[in-house]
Amino acid sequence: MNTLLEFIKILVPASVVLYAVYLLVRSFIYKEIELKKLDVRSKSIETVLPIRLQAYERITLFLERISTQSLVFRLSNPGYSAQDFHRILLDEIRNEYNHNVSQQVYMSEYVWNLVKSAKEDLTASINEVAGLMTTESKAIDFSRQLLQHMIDKNQDSIGFALSELKKEIQQTF
Repeated sequence: MNTLLEFIKILVPASVVLYAVYLLVRSFIYKEIELKKLDVRSKSIETVLPIRLQAYERITLFLERISTQSLVFRLSNPGYSAQDFHRILLDEIRNEYNHNVSQQVYMSEYVWNLVKSAKEDLTASINEVAGLMTTESKAIDFSRQLLQHMIDKNQDSIGFALSELKKEIQQTF
């Protein structure tokens, strides 16, 4: 019995010390893990941040390039028929979109949906104006009608998408 009591006198303090050491080591390991996670996150941000900024820049450029005024002034040619110009406008929008579609990875779903919606609204407007043209209509007639249609529509989905894109950039950075 005396031996058992001596054994308990040694075992209890040793157990307490062992438990305290366990808690200290566990706390130290958790802190180290958190520091490693923070380090990995900061390195990730250093890598992703420039790419993400570049994606925002590319989408801004995309929206500017497909704006009605930009398309009309950049692509208009007096020698084109309205049908040719219609096809050229739609091809340009499609090519610009396909060139930038991968940038959606770097922005919110909300903003990307606004970008897609702006492209689709513009395409619908172009198709609507094309339906008003005759076979004798020229590109200049199409251009005038399209610009007037966009003014009358009084809804600038490209401008709204740009505005929301800028807000997202400001919130992110």
